[in-house]
Amino acid sequence: MGSVTSAEVDVPNLFSRSSRGRARVVWSLAVVLAIGAAVGLVSASTSSAASPSTPAIAAASTTSIPPGPTDDSFYTPPSPLPTGNPGDIIRWRPATAGPTSFQGTVNAWNVMYLSTDANGKPDAVTGTVLTPKNGTPASEPIIGFAPGTQGMAFQCAPSKYLARDGFYEQPALDDFINNGYAVAITDYEGYQQTPKATYITGKSEGPALIDAVRAAQNLSQASLSATAKVIFRGYSQGGGAAMWAGQLQPTYAPQLNLVGVAGGGVPADLVSVSLALNNAKGFGFLMAALIGLDNAYNLGLNNDLNSAGQAAVKELTTNDCLYELITNFAGKNINTYFSTNPLGSAAFSTAYSTNKLGSTPPKVPVYDYGGTNDQFVAYPQQLTLAHTYCSAGVNLTWKDYPSDHIGLIYNGNADALAWIKGVLAGQTPASNCSSLPTS
Repeated sequence: MGSVTSAEVDVPNLFSRSSRGRARVVWSLAVVLAIGAAVGLVSASTSSAASPSTPAIAAASTTSIPPGPTDDSFYTPPSPLPTGNPGDIIRWRPATAGPTSFQGTVNAWNVMYLSTDANGKPDAVTGTVLTPKNGTPASEPIIGFAPGTQGMAFQCAPSKYLARDGFYEQPALDDFINNGYAVAITDYEGYQQTPKATYITGKSEGPALIDAVRAAQNLSQASLSATAKVIFRGYSQGGGAAMWAGQLQPTYAPQLNLVGVAGGGVPADLVSVSLALNNAKGFGFLMAALIGLDNAYNLGLNNDLNSAGQAAVKELTTNDCLYELITNFAGKNINTYFSTNPLGSAAFSTAYSTNKLGSTPPKVPVYDYGGTNDQFVAYPQQLTLAHTYCSAGVNLTWKDYPSDHIGLIYNGNADALAWIKGVLAGQTPASNCSSLPTS
């Protein structure tokens, strides 16, 4: 299939509310490209997340745990949370995932598992575990899959999109299952009936992704190995989450057999990404990021909002998924919704800088890629992260494409998959740090 640009996509038709409600979404390349406006924007933290003691990976079995609720109460965490370790499963249930043809190839389960929030405290996160029906679980590698932006409302949770065959990164899942890999997909923190999504707070996303893998290993029904090779993979918001998981893994989950990280369209320098979105097409992602940071760290965002901002926050957190995020806020700016600019506050500034990627580079090979025409996640800061990792001695493979943000969701899949297959086969990637572009 040839390269396709985002200009060929009718975004409103693909992402209308009616299309989100369909039981079956026709999977065409256009679907993949259009929804890819998932920018995965700003993330930060006001404090370094404490690393809880890390137990043996396969500590908690679900053999004696009956299936959880079949309705949406599945997503509401118990209060108080049960005691346990990151990756321990709180509840599980059989799941539906993807189009009918995909359902015929996979075993699927929803899981709720213990993880760690951006402040180092226990939390509960949901996700989905997939294994090939014709596979051999004991020898299957596990892809920790970090989704791109879906939206902040409860109905936008990746597992809910999967259940109604509306997950725009379905082609990547097809690739992994077809190659015999298990996949652990996190919903990230905060997707429940009263949502409080921490979009895109890296110090929450990283543990959520790591612990999705540990939950998959703890799920008795999946029969996966506690020593399976693991790759973290994501694009845009998911690319940032994958890199954060790679950075946190050595101290947060040292027993995990991580062998590589593959991420694209990475929002690494949150200040650079955010400033470029004000008065731009991607302003909705900036708005969502501010809400997500406030949900994670209680930064007092509500005190800065005007009446229009209060209405926008309600809409974003209760009704809007990706289509509305893209279309309803295009070209808007901070002054439209805020009486005081939160970007200038000390609390948000600290949060942004604390969550800048690069300070603790991954210990495993990294595949990093970006589009030179990215209109949502500034290309120069993506390239800067690659240079930072290379300077720290990371075995990094960088590739850039003459692509915008949307197009690269699809156009980057094949090369990322080839790199992943090589690493899982035991090959040592040939780093190209010595030939990185300078701008």
